[in-house]
Amino acid sequence: MKTALLLTGAIASAGAADTAVMFKETFDDITKWTSSKWKSDSEMGEFKNQASSLPIDNKDKGLCTTEDARFYGTSTNFKDFSVKGKSFLVQYEVTMDKDVECGGGYLKMGPKVDDLTKFGGDTDYALMFGPDKCGYTKRTHLIFNYKGKNVLKKTDLPYKQDDGGQITSVYRLVVTPENKVTVRINDEEVYSGSMEADWDLIEAKEIDDPESKKPEDWVDDEMMDDPEDTKPAEWVEEKEIVDAAASKPEDWDEEEDGEWEAPMVANPDFKGDWSAKRINNPGYKGVWAPARIPNPKYEEDSELYLMNKKDVGFVGFDLWQVKGGTCFDNLIIASHKDEKELVKEADAAVDAWKTTKDQQQKDKDSTTTTTTTEAPSADAPAADADADDSEDKDDDGKDDDDDL
Repeated sequence: MKTALLLTGAIASAGAADTAVMFKETFDDITKWTSSKWKSDSEMGEFKNQASSLPIDNKDKGLCTTEDARFYGTSTNFKDFSVKGKSFLVQYEVTMDKDVECGGGYLKMGPKVDDLTKFGGDTDYALMFGPDKCGYTKRTHLIFNYKGKNVLKKTDLPYKQDDGGQITSVYRLVVTPENKVTVRINDEEVYSGSMEADWDLIEAKEIDDPESKKPEDWVDDEMMDDPEDTKPAEWVEEKEIVDAAASKPEDWDEEEDGEWEAPMVANPDFKGDWSAKRINNPGYKGVWAPARIPNPKYEEDSELYLMNKKDVGFVGFDLWQVKGGTCFDNLIIASHKDEKELVKEADAAVDAWKTTKDQQQKDKDSTTTTTTTEAPSADAPAADADADDSEDKDDDGKDDDDDL
């Protein structure tokens, strides 16, 4: 899986003019990563340098969560760099051995952190990117920090971990000097747009004029009752009528039971509530909206892409997971003016991921195939049915599928 991703001499000199890769991690060794102590020992889970439990990954180590219902935190500093005048890319892989139920798989990036042991929920970051789920709420997070405020994308990016449980997913984010953002998940573009339009990073250029009022004679009803339409004389609106066939019981005592009244029954001639037919309103002027005026609070910023205008120098994983068993791998951070150079290393990683993903899918399909046991024929020996059923069980008597 990492064959195509091994560091070369050129890559090792990250930041050199001939390479776009500024930081790269294949997690064969995690000694340069610092565990966070921002929660108590009883609350923090331990990241381990181990392989996923999936067959195709059993020799490929990653950064893995290992315990249930724990916070996780680890990070590393690297040689910081500015993205001014250049595009920026971050790409990494996430493998979930099981559904986390409630938990994240995202990373955070930003300026160097002075004390990595304190990295956690209060640490300033420039962006947060990756999958997050809690019950029915699930999305791929993409948060940018602007002037000290963490700003979530206005509409959610799709959550793709459900598309292939136990299948490695690859996440890529690209931000350009034009303040354009592109997100690809599993080599599929899921979003392309503008930081200014799709995040509330800066005030809008225009706002509704607070002095603009809807005219009193404004007609915003597109349809109206036809004034020439009248209810037919024979139209019956009474839902119930007196039951003409009913008669007072012989033993009815008006002194004790009160005055007898015949019961009501459904009116067979009832046609429903009448209403005039609807026609186009000739006075309709459309949906009224207030006039728009320039926003006095608007301040143009053509450099939203500059990662909060600070050099990038750290990356980390700060998570909560109900169920552990998530592995991170093949992290690439790149920056370059040329798009081809920017994505060269990341594209090679995606090619390697495709091979892994295809094999994982084959393994998953072969292990989740349900064996259907047909009922024995009337003249079939009962022992044969028992033998067939036993082939679908483990030694503990549980179905194979229950162990997946």
